[in-house]
Amino acid sequence: MMRTTLLLGALTGLMMAIGNYFGGSHGMMIALIFASVSNLIGYWFSDKIVLRMYSAREVTESEAPRLYQIVHNLALGARMPMPKVYIIPGDSPNAFATGRNPQHAAVAVTEGLMRMMDEREITGVLAHELAHVQNRDILISSIAATLAGAIMMLADMIKWGAIFGGFRRDSDEEGGAGILEMILLPIVASFAAMLIQMAISRSREFSADATGARMCGDPLALASALRKLGIASQRLPMDASPQTAHMFIVNPLSMGFITKMFSTHPPLEERIERLEAMAGRRA
Repeated sequence: MMRTTLLLGALTGLMMAIGNYFGGSHGMMIALIFASVSNLIGYWFSDKIVLRMYSAREVTESEAPRLYQIVHNLALGARMPMPKVYIIPGDSPNAFATGRNPQHAAVAVTEGLMRMMDEREITGVLAHELAHVQNRDILISSIAATLAGAIMMLADMIKWGAIFGGFRRDSDEEGGAGILEMILLPIVASFAAMLIQMAISRSREFSADATGARMCGDPLALASALRKLGIASQRLPMDASPQTAHMFIVNPLSMGFITKMFSTHPPLEERIERLEAMAGRRA
């Protein structure tokens, strides 16, 4: 958690630095307001937006008894409120959790995952998702995503303002930044924001794997599910938005070489090895 806090601090600091460098204290204040509004919107509405984006349908116990009972048992064992349960149409196997806190949480799984996994593996996947809820990762990821997005939007505004001559920072009259500097620095800042966001996401995935494995009491169940998901999700990638890819248990996008380098998820092999090591320590 300390590493995540430091990385979120780095994102906030980067945003403030961009505003301060190009707009002085006035620019820094604008950046702070922009980030605060973005975070507030993401905190309250991100769950509804992403569920609607993937046409997720809420199900009751009578409609999906096996799925509902697994979630209920895991939530009961973890002493968590029962989250809402959703099913996403489609053959690609995957799952995610969303919601601003445990009292307003939801878990969603695809039809493909339900068909592919046995009950033990589904339990492992859902334990991982409930671990995200318990660890407040949905809120952390939402803040990271909105901060990174705000940095990139602010950087674009500065870049295009510099190109068309509509933006000057306070020190321009004294020599200040040249046009090349004002174009390149926002690009570098956007890239740095993306790298920090990915580092946060990867760190939280490892943490959710460990918490989920303890929650269901079966690290190998989650390891087995991840192994299946790694193969099937690449054979049948989802029509998913890159902005929400970090929410899923495995990357839902088709993974080329470049995509792997900049993935929001740690390597599946390393996640599986850690889970198998957990099982070995328990044996």
